[in-house]
Amino acid sequence: MMSLSNHFANAQDLAPVNGVHDNRSTRYAFVHANIVDANQNLHDATFIVKDDKIEAVGNNITIPKDATIIDLKGKYIYPSFIDVYSNYGMAASLRTDKSQYEQMLSKKRGAYYWNQAIHPEIDAAQNFSRDANAAKAFRSAGFGAVLSHQQDGIARGSGCVVSLNDETDSKIILKEKASAHYSFSKGISSQDYPASLMGSIALLRQTYYDADWYKHSADKKEINLSLEAFNDLQNLPQIFEAEDKLNCLRAAKIADEFKVRYWLKTNGNEYQRINEISSQSGIAGLIVPLVFPKVYDVSEPLDAMNISLTDMMHWEDAPFNLYFISKKNIPFAITYQGCKTSTEFFSNLRKAIKCGLDTSLALKALTTVPAKMLNIENEIGTLQKGKIANFLICSSKIFDDKNIIYQNWVKGKNYILKDNGFKDLRGVYALTMADFNNTQIFVKGSAASPEFQITNYELRKENSKIDTVKLKCSSSLNQNLITFSFNYPKDTSKATYRFSGVMNDSTWTGQAQKPDGNWVTWSAIFLHNIEEKKDSAKNSKVKKVENHSFQEGQVPKIKYPFNAYGNDSLPTKNNYLIRNVNIITNETDSVLAHYSVLVINGKISNIAKNIIMTDNLVFPNGLQEIDGTGKYFSPGIIDEHSHIAINGGVNEGTQSVTSEVRIGDVVNSEDINIYRQLSGGVTAAHLLHGSANAIGGQTQLIKLRWGQSPENMRFAGAPGFIKFALGENVKQANWGDNSITRFPQTRMGVEQVYINAFTRAREYEHLSDGSKTSDKKKHRTDSFKESDRNLLRTDLELEPLVEILHSKRFITCHSYQQSEINMLMHVADSFHFKVNTFTHILEGYKVADKMKTHGVIGASTFSDWWAYKFEVMEAIPYNAALMTKVGLNVAVNSDDAEMGRRLNHEAAKAIKYGDLTEAQAFKLCTLNPAKMLHVEKFVGSIAVGKDADVVLWSAHPLSVYAVVEKTFVDGICYYDKQQDEQKREWIKTERARLIAKMLQAKKDGEAAQAATKEAESEYSCGHD
Repeated sequence: MMSLSNHFANAQDLAPVNGVHDNRSTRYAFVHANIVDANQNLHDATFIVKDDKIEAVGNNITIPKDATIIDLKGKYIYPSFIDVYSNYGMAASLRTDKSQYEQMLSKKRGAYYWNQAIHPEIDAAQNFSRDANAAKAFRSAGFGAVLSHQQDGIARGSGCVVSLNDETDSKIILKEKASAHYSFSKGISSQDYPASLMGSIALLRQTYYDADWYKHSADKKEINLSLEAFNDLQNLPQIFEAEDKLNCLRAAKIADEFKVRYWLKTNGNEYQRINEISSQSGIAGLIVPLVFPKVYDVSEPLDAMNISLTDMMHWEDAPFNLYFISKKNIPFAITYQGCKTSTEFFSNLRKAIKCGLDTSLALKALTTVPAKMLNIENEIGTLQKGKIANFLICSSKIFDDKNIIYQNWVKGKNYILKDNGFKDLRGVYALTMADFNNTQIFVKGSAASPEFQITNYELRKENSKIDTVKLKCSSSLNQNLITFSFNYPKDTSKATYRFSGVMNDSTWTGQAQKPDGNWVTWSAIFLHNIEEKKDSAKNSKVKKVENHSFQEGQVPKIKYPFNAYGNDSLPTKNNYLIRNVNIITNETDSVLAHYSVLVINGKISNIAKNIIMTDNLVFPNGLQEIDGTGKYFSPGIIDEHSHIAINGGVNEGTQSVTSEVRIGDVVNSEDINIYRQLSGGVTAAHLLHGSANAIGGQTQLIKLRWGQSPENMRFAGAPGFIKFALGENVKQANWGDNSITRFPQTRMGVEQVYINAFTRAREYEHLSDGSKTSDKKKHRTDSFKESDRNLLRTDLELEPLVEILHSKRFITCHSYQQSEINMLMHVADSFHFKVNTFTHILEGYKVADKMKTHGVIGASTFSDWWAYKFEVMEAIPYNAALMTKVGLNVAVNSDDAEMGRRLNHEAAKAIKYGDLTEAQAFKLCTLNPAKMLHVEKFVGSIAVGKDADVVLWSAHPLSVYAVVEKTFVDGICYYDKQQDEQKREWIKTERARLIAKMLQAKKDGEAAQAATKEAESEYSCGHD
């Protein structure tokens, strides 16, 4: 009888019932079960569920009289899984504004943030609607609850935890506001900004500052519902869709800046930068999908050439991702997202386990880790008294290859995944029925999918010998209900017998309909198990099953970077003595013939005619001697204007002023062009924003430390720069008829952009106590501090401009025509700052004298480019020499990934075009760009105490016959010609091995994907 309290509890429905109330309470007792969760492993135990809660768990438990007893002898009970990254029940995000014209401002109505990609006010619980088909797919993969959110935008709003049962929406929401969500993707926003990865990062960073200002400032004069919602979500778990391994590091950097910790949703390539990811304090944990790349169809040799070795290696190594994560003790949860079926999910999960993932960690990643992350561990995640009855009934251990999940109980309701899950029907049964004698039912197949066969022993053939007839049946099972039918005998197609019955342990009983339509009773009694006969001939042809047990020796060696030319480990500093070499020091105009150079701990230690090493000199890292006879030794080449090694777009051209974006946020340490340029003697590159807007983004000077992380590639001690631009690109000439709304559209308007921007910067500067750049403001662009919380709203767009006004940041300006060059110098004089560098500057020869008067530090130009668009019609190849002879500091730049590895040849052209000396010409790509970038105290020449960013050449570097033999950065050899040749041989061998492995995988039945080539992103601005 139902208790009074339960009666009252079940009567508290908000909605009226159209019909009769069903207030019955249910209680189940599962006996003789193996009960396993992250905290317990019980054998022959009892598990009692009342309604939607777990009532008791353990051994020797008294079973209530009203309980329905279910015998699970040999079966297992596990907690249902929890997915922390889904969009279950969320309507698809659709872009409503499909206009092709530029959209500068938000079109969202209401008191919301200025940018449509920032919408933290989105409430998942308000938008949730149960999806029966999606819930069924989740349940089939073992999940009982999911965290769901609208997967759109940069600040995405809140997530809610929902149960995967089929009650009303209001009853299956377990936690209304459970998490806050972010990404680097602006989603369906029709607003132009942001259009690049660095723009997304800048927008999110500005949102944090705006939200903090809105929260603490008493001076605000507006209501902003987005910022209010953003602040309200900060105490919840913060979940960030980072996807790529480098984006994990970028998200972690934002977390550190704003004192938050993110759970990062990844894409499965984290293992390639696991050392860096594991060291990030801003990462609370990882949410990892079980999606591995399909094998490539490389059966056609020419198609195989389309697949990079990087992609091949990832195909082989991706299943080890969770092993590497677990070895670094990084908390992680596993998500179903990305898997199309439950079969794929479990197949990949078992593959990860065979590749080293511990099964106990796998179970935690699907149960207790997500429950604890979402602060719902008191409700779900383990099998304890009082918790919600979300559990699985399995045939064996959950991750065993042949395990079957029979049932998934969600909130106490049974969802059958495999019919007749509790009974193994396989065996031989004696059938008793009118008109049938000496007939047996053979049940073979698998426990989950049995196959029925009827055998009769009394059919006599013409020779009067006793023989048998074997008839295969069609059958279906539904818990303890069984139906099957067969045609008998074979030659009478209409002679169909149809059976329906109930299974009670070893006895089946029911009714059967004969071919004539009459009904009779039937029964079947279990006789014995089927004895399988071994077919030795057949078994001899069966392929030997490979042993998949994990061994540490199977772990792949990760290359740094994860690239064909990567290293098995990061190269380390060594000490070098290069003897009898010809040194181009750039300190003097002459070549020091037959000299020696000593490199100790990454620095130039000594330069002498003959360096004598005494016995008392001890080098902890050893000393490697290099014979430089007949070779040349020079400073490394510095590319003042480069666009290599950038992720997610080089232009944030959506607004005229985007000084808040930073190339340093999007450095791509994996770019093969880094290695290629090392092979050309380049040791440092100045990575620039594009030329799509008047004031572009902040630049980043990097050293080409091949294999290091993006952060470790930064040139320490280098001052900040920013990219400005003049000319056709800025006013959107030739951008098309849809690009007609962004100001400016004329060259006159470009000047006004600069005047307006620096006027605003001055006003911004004086908002804080009427002083110049305060210490507080100076730090705002670098870190988020409690001390920053004052009345001034931190404006990341204006901060760099204030730095320019005080010579704390320098300008490099894309330029062509003399009129615009003069204009910008005039604006600079008006605001009392200097233009540090005019880059391209193809009409520099016309205004070199004025540039020198203005105090321009550098002019970085092309060697012999002209006539590739209208505004460079008057460019000449003598430009570099003419500006040099006026007294300007001149460099040649690449603006092109290919040209970047032959800047020595570009510099040599100035000897032909303008009669520069060899010393002057070589400085165009070494010392002069170092001076432009204010790093000449570190690099650019060979002098005692300077960084050992140096190159060993086979001949004079201005010769077209010169080949780079070794390139050193900080005394570390990042390129070696002999090692490069060895790598090329290894690449051939490794590709052949992986192609053979892929061919075999496809032959073994793995689904294959087409071998299509992905284009590499390479950026430039000089010829756009």
